[in-house]
Amino acid sequence: MEMTRQHVETVLSAIVHPATGKDIVAMGLVENIQIDGHRIRMRLVFPQPDPLASTIKKEMEQRLSDAFPQAEVKGLIMELVRTPPPAPTPSAPDYNGLAAVRQIVAIASGKGGVGKSTVAVNLAVALAARGLQVGLVDADIYGPSVPKMIAAETARPRVRQDGDREWILPVERYGVRWISIGFFVAPEQPMIWRGPMATKALRQLTKQVDWGALDILLIDLPPGTGDIHLSMIHDIPLTGAIVVSTPQAVALADVEKGVNMFLNKDIQVRVLGLVENMAWFTPAELPQNRYYLFGRGGVAALAHKMRLPLLAQIPLVQSICDSGDAGEPIALKDDDAGDAFRTLAGTVETTFYRKTQ
Repeated sequence: MEMTRQHVETVLSAIVHPATGKDIVAMGLVENIQIDGHRIRMRLVFPQPDPLASTIKKEMEQRLSDAFPQAEVKGLIMELVRTPPPAPTPSAPDYNGLAAVRQIVAIASGKGGVGKSTVAVNLAVALAARGLQVGLVDADIYGPSVPKMIAAETARPRVRQDGDREWILPVERYGVRWISIGFFVAPEQPMIWRGPMATKALRQLTKQVDWGALDILLIDLPPGTGDIHLSMIHDIPLTGAIVVSTPQAVALADVEKGVNMFLNKDIQVRVLGLVENMAWFTPAELPQNRYYLFGRGGVAALAHKMRLPLLAQIPLVQSICDSGDAGEPIALKDDDAGDAFRTLAGTVETTFYRKTQ
């Protein structure tokens, strides 16, 4: 393809801004395209700070490099925010896609690597199988794994226009409505965002989503107890939290911190209970055997100490890993691992509904 301004605009018009559903050229975000020999220069201009700016810029560089292999692009796209002149302007739309959501439950862990997202995804699928209307927000902004776990890595949410509001429509799969930052970026693209940018993106991916009526919305939080957690907890009306851990002592120490974060007097979110993941190992050829690779009874002891229910003990079996990699949640299958998640779903449903109906 000849390297002309028109061809450059054609290449860039294939890039769609996730929040608007419009291409960046039509939105007027691309300005001052200059072609100097093998160099392509331009400005990427936003009317206000945009948490997806760096991701869009990287996609521009990649698409231009693919279309014009001879071109020099990297570092030549200048990104800036144009501050509008002071004038009376309409206030930004106040989004609240959570208005018809009955329960909002955070799935948290004190540290990474305990299988929190596996628990969140399978709990969502198991709750939906029980007839509940379920949604899930993948709020693990730096390591979104939900798209792969539900075989939706190529899914791209659509946008619905409603007056001056643009609503993001969640991806629907396995009877659950899903939203993840992973739907808006390439799987290999790192999210190099500071705390405020990540918090703004998560607020948009929670409140600007057209969830509709839901019985329960699960929020798969990042591991730990940092700024993102506190911002989400203060901004989202959580009705409960579930904390996931393995039996290891190093994991249990962090679980106690996570529980205390929710119980803090300035937060006061109800902790529904603990889930022990990788509680024991059962080899496929010896289904009756249990091997406690990470210790035994640690989460149960901590639950007793903190006067919290132990909601479930999930075994460590190869089928859970294989199902996650294949994008087919184990909760859909009729085996011991699937039974564990279905039992957990029944306990969660009972906690919110059957006791009050």
